[in-house]
Amino acid sequence: MNSQSNIQPISTPPNVLPLFITDELVIFPGVITPVIVKDEEQIRLVGEALNSPNKSLAVILKRPDTSGDKIELFDIGSVVSVVKMLRIPDGTLRLLMQGMARMRLDAILPGDSGYALAQFTIFESKPASGLQVEALTRKVRDDFSEVIDAAPYLPYEMKVALINITDAGSMCDFIGANLNIRPDERQEILAAVNVHERLKLISKYVDKELKLLKLGSKIQNEVTGAIEKSQREYYLREQMKAIKRELGEEEEGAEIRELKVKLEKLQASDRVKETAERELERLSNMNPSSAEYTVARTYLDWLFDLPWQVATVDSLDIQEARKTLDRDHYGLEDVKERILEYLAVKKLRGDGRGSIICFVGPPGVGKTSIGKSIAEAMGRKFVRMSLGGLRDEAEIRGHRRTYIGALPGRIIQNLKRAGTNNPVFMLDEIDKLGSDFRGDPSSAMLEVLDPEQNFAFQDNYLELDFDLSKVMFITTANYLETIPPPLRDRMEIIKLPGYITPEKVMIGKRYLVPRQIKENGLAGRNVHFTDKTLEHIIVYYTREAGVRTLERTLGKVCRKIAVKVAEDPDSRRSFNITTRNAESYLGPAQIQPDLHGRAPRVGIATGLAWTAVGGVMLQIEAIAMPGEGRMKITGQLGDVMKESAEIAMSYLRAKADKLHIPLDYFKKNDFHIHIPEGATPKDGPSAGITLTSALASLFTGRPVRHDVAMTGEITLQGRVLPIGGLREKSVAAGRGHMEVVICPEGNRADLEEIPDIVKSKLEFRFVSDIDETLRLALLPKSKKKAKAQSNG
Repeated sequence: MNSQSNIQPISTPPNVLPLFITDELVIFPGVITPVIVKDEEQIRLVGEALNSPNKSLAVILKRPDTSGDKIELFDIGSVVSVVKMLRIPDGTLRLLMQGMARMRLDAILPGDSGYALAQFTIFESKPASGLQVEALTRKVRDDFSEVIDAAPYLPYEMKVALINITDAGSMCDFIGANLNIRPDERQEILAAVNVHERLKLISKYVDKELKLLKLGSKIQNEVTGAIEKSQREYYLREQMKAIKRELGEEEEGAEIRELKVKLEKLQASDRVKETAERELERLSNMNPSSAEYTVARTYLDWLFDLPWQVATVDSLDIQEARKTLDRDHYGLEDVKERILEYLAVKKLRGDGRGSIICFVGPPGVGKTSIGKSIAEAMGRKFVRMSLGGLRDEAEIRGHRRTYIGALPGRIIQNLKRAGTNNPVFMLDEIDKLGSDFRGDPSSAMLEVLDPEQNFAFQDNYLELDFDLSKVMFITTANYLETIPPPLRDRMEIIKLPGYITPEKVMIGKRYLVPRQIKENGLAGRNVHFTDKTLEHIIVYYTREAGVRTLERTLGKVCRKIAVKVAEDPDSRRSFNITTRNAESYLGPAQIQPDLHGRAPRVGIATGLAWTAVGGVMLQIEAIAMPGEGRMKITGQLGDVMKESAEIAMSYLRAKADKLHIPLDYFKKNDFHIHIPEGATPKDGPSAGITLTSALASLFTGRPVRHDVAMTGEITLQGRVLPIGGLREKSVAAGRGHMEVVICPEGNRADLEEIPDIVKSKLEFRFVSDIDETLRLALLPKSKKKAKAQSNG
């Protein structure tokens, strides 16, 4: 803000002063004006001026049309005195400059300090008198008082300063410094040396500003009036509605009539209809522009769109269902039989409660795709919902309507999308549910997957019971261990084991090869994969329980062929992929198959292990070296496997006499057990008999049979306990050209799960204690081996 101040005048300034050029600032005589200086050259200029006796500057405004290096200045400026200076930490200066007099710039002279000097002539201030001057002065003073009242940027105290100024010229300068006008307009006022002319200019600008302020006030009043009018109309409309209701003359809108038609057609329970009718009545009494109207309308849309009592008719033709399942999937007999059992029971009883089935198996074995085939075989709609990474319970149960943007949970949303209340509903990756501060989704799933409760599932948004008992829920998981026990108890578990090589060959031949040929634009072309080629690709380029990598690999081959066809589209050549030319399409073999040792060796035994991609063989090695009886175990083993090695060592030391091991053998030697492929973590108790056999071979010097693979847990008493994954482990043994598999007696019943093609290649020997295992696995001690063991 600029202000008028009665500061004692300083001595008359000389007619040559440092030149201070401004872009927008105009300083009037008798007015103190705050100035901020940021330019380093001007800061130094001010410093030089403050060191001079007069502490004065010549301030000139630069013309607005100045461009480039050429600077043009106005002729009229002010002589100012710097009355106060404040340095800011960022280097800028805050100054208070007081205008002393008007001056005309006569010449620009070079200064000794490198700054320009202004040579000027000061205009003498002459008082003006007369009736016109007095009339103009009164008018300007009165008009500017109104401006002060209307303008938010001018404080009321400025009226007092205005009253105290009696000189007409000083009043013009005071108003010109504070009025909201452009710099060139201020310069025009400064250049008006004649007081009468100055009064006319000020009168014009004050009158213009007053008109602008009155127009702005009028616009503001009109806007406020329009808002008040809208509110008044709303209340009048509400009163009119009330009067019409009393007279029975209420008119319904088209939207309300449409919703009433939907209500009449709604197939739902009486409770749902009553709720919808009550909400519709509330909606009809609301203002359509209110936020609550939108909330109520959205809720009614959900009530009308949900399939409360809409269901598809199940296809109960058992033979046709079997054909559909066999057409889409190879193998998976347990899954197919369970679906056929469900259809048979429903056909005989006439009704059937929805089932909850959980498919558990490694990735890529067809858990998700079988769901679509089940829906097609039963003639039902199919919906899928992924649960992987789900952490918010509201995703299952929905949000309450009190929240902005609330919606039902994804269970209800998917049923609306299906359009029926009995679809096949697949809940994918149920073992990957999470939980955090927003709740535990797995606990919310307890009600969804419980046949005794889900007939009255209540979503937080709907707050009405929805019958889920007709839905056939199918869940999928890779691991059972991560599913909470209460949730696992509500599901029927069906395990989908990994495919063996012959099964993968058939799947590739029937499904994958035709699909990849079609997807890569090779339909109608002569592209052939033999069974031997598919087996070669499976063994040397994929290692998985399912067939996803196999399909990607076949797709890679087809894309290579597509490039050749695109280069010569008119060619009708055939493409026969064989074991010999597969490498030209896929590059060198990526995987070396598990192969057993070519000869029996002391201290090396072959074990079998289960992994997420199927069974694998493990070579367990043991050596002895001079020492003090310490044992070292390497190969990135888990605690359970390390404990199995300690149990094996303790058992063999206890049976040293029976095995003809010298008693001091354990005191004079250190022992090292290693399982190769150290980058792969390994754990589990099933390597117990393999560790025992490798150590017994080392201690006795008897080599382990190279054609024997084994699996089983061992106890301190030498008993062999059952293990899991015998099917996958047996497949790995057959793939590695083993001849005998030693496994626990408790796993004899699992022999039925092993494919016939695998059983035909292997001899299964079931054992109940470690002594039987050693009799089957160890060869007689040879002189050469005894010498080698003695030297070790």
